[in-house]
Amino acid sequence: MTHRFGALMFTPHVKALQEEQGSRASYARFEAPDAPARDRLETREIDFIAARDSFYMATVSETGWPYVQHRGGPPGFLKILDDRTLGFADYRGNKQYVSIGNLATDDRVSLFLMDYPNQRRLKLLGHARTVDAESDPALLARLQDHYPAQVERGIVIALEGFDWNCPQHITPRFSEAELTEALAPIRARLAALEAENAALKAAR
Repeated sequence: MTHRFGALMFTPHVKALQEEQGSRASYARFEAPDAPARDRLETREIDFIAARDSFYMATVSETGWPYVQHRGGPPGFLKILDDRTLGFADYRGNKQYVSIGNLATDDRVSLFLMDYPNQRRLKLLGHARTVDAESDPALLARLQDHYPAQVERGIVIALEGFDWNCPQHITPRFSEAELTEALAPIRARLAALEAENAALKAAR
């Protein structure tokens, strides 16, 4: 079994550039018969996906143009349905429907999941389909969260392969919740010092 992500992404032109730039030897191992396929999610990927509150999804239009859309929700809104299937509720947005329209003619998608504080990213490739309350109400219910937005449909992705990226050039960024957690000890210490200062002033 070869590395599925490499088999799909490393086209002849890509391989030629890798050869030209001196990286081909390191990536050739992806094509070894005993290379890990990375077409099924394991604990590392499942835990990473469950912690994400956003991702980027790329589709391709019927005229050949790529389109990237940001998706967000509560942590874990991208659900693991099984080790080869993911899904999420598609909430009402600006009603452009570019991604949904693209999927009508080409079901291939690419997802980028970012962990900015820890400088990690996971790339996923798959085939996407939509579900709604009429076609599969039980599945749509599994994809929903307690989130104040209107669900228009669900998007289910059959995984083809994934790969982890190196941390180079990922600028650390922090969400409000992450900052709150990181600053909690400092705020607690500040509150203690303020209380001590107030007590000293009162004792004068």
